[in-house]
Amino acid sequence: MDQPDTQAGSPPGDPAGRTLPPGDWAEPAERLDELYRWVEQGALRTADRYLADRRRRRRASGALRGGTAAGAVAGAALPLLDATGAVSGCAPWGYLALLLAVACAGADRVFGLTSGLLRDTVAAEEVVRRLRTLQFDWAAECAREMLGPAEGTAAEAVERCLGILRRFSDDVADLVRTETTEWLLDTRAARPPLALRTTHPRHDPPPPSRPFTPHSGPRPNMPRQRPPEPR
Repeated sequence: MDQPDTQAGSPPGDPAGRTLPPGDWAEPAERLDELYRWVEQGALRTADRYLADRRRRRRASGALRGGTAAGAVAGAALPLLDATGAVSGCAPWGYLALLLAVACAGADRVFGLTSGLLRDTVAAEEVVRRLRTLQFDWAAECAREMLGPAEGTAAEAVERCLGILRRFSDDVADLVRTETTEWLLDTRAARPPLALRTTHPRHDPPPPSRPFTPHSGPRPNMPRQRPPEPR
């Protein structure tokens, strides 16, 4: 039984989550089918969110990488042309092109476009792979019920189905949480600190001078010398 999503107005992959669709447990089979469609649509929304983000990052990353390559080539070619005399006075433009290449590479690293593109691709593929596993597990459970359960009651069958859906939902949530944590770590590692901490040399005050105190003990007796004898 395919029903529309109750949160149709929310954007795909909304991290705020979705509420369970209303239903009646008087018909457990139809209710389980509704919950399966709801879980499946949530996984597809998550995969679509990563794929949409990948498309945006791919365009921006392609532009920055193209600027890096063009700037590097122009920065190496223009000084050579100036040195050989083919085009005079173009060496300063080569330095400007190198600066442009460095700026494009730095922007790509700071904003995490290329690395984010790879993470989005891997995350979308992992969500789809887990969804395929869920579909086969659910088909196996449905076939078991159609052929007749060999053991257990109907309540135990419903509990097994709910366990499959819950494990899948937790697995996808852990995947999203891990990817978000990696994105935060990459962003913090790529961006420089806002203010550099300057260190000043430490000037410790000189130790206080100890006042001179005369020796209070007895004065040592020096040996008396004999005067020289007259010759």
